[in-house]
Amino acid sequence: MATRGRYLGSGLGLVDDKGRVAIPASLRATLLANAGGPDAKSGTIIVGAHQQSKCAVAFDPAHLDRLAEDLDRREREHTAEDGEFDYTIKRKGGLGAESTPFDASGRFIMPGFPRFHAEIGAHAFFWGSLDLIEIWNPTLLLAAAGVPEVMLSALRYHLAEKKVAL
Repeated sequence: MATRGRYLGSGLGLVDDKGRVAIPASLRATLLANAGGPDAKSGTIIVGAHQQSKCAVAFDPAHLDRLAEDLDRREREHTAEDGEFDYTIKRKGGLGAESTPFDASGRFIMPGFPRFHAEIGAHAFFWGSLDLIEIWNPTLLLAAAGVPEVMLSALRYHLAEKKVAL
């Protein structure tokens, strides 16, 4: 099996009224490679709500199998003596995610629930976090506790580069 690419990079996207936004090029290249190989021009992205933070997460369909395997393992590890398991493991792990296609320029329509959960408005900040892509409302990210300074610095950079004032 080929080695999976890791999501590295960041970017700021303009979100239109229908929820369309473009995946930054550095993240899109990894998404395409993981989903369809180096010659793929479009594909599918899965977008859900982050389990702990007020943001959305996105990944390629192949990562869904890895996530399901991890959840299956955690479920087996938390089975009670009577055979019952912790039903909340998969409830939380499913992320309320939906798959959606993206085109050659990386544009996709962000599914309603993840967009609502993350309070994504006119702008979406994308952050590659190795296995996942985090998608943030820039204002919420700036106010979030425990966020690495490098992530905030990247957001400020992209806001300044695109001349976006919050």
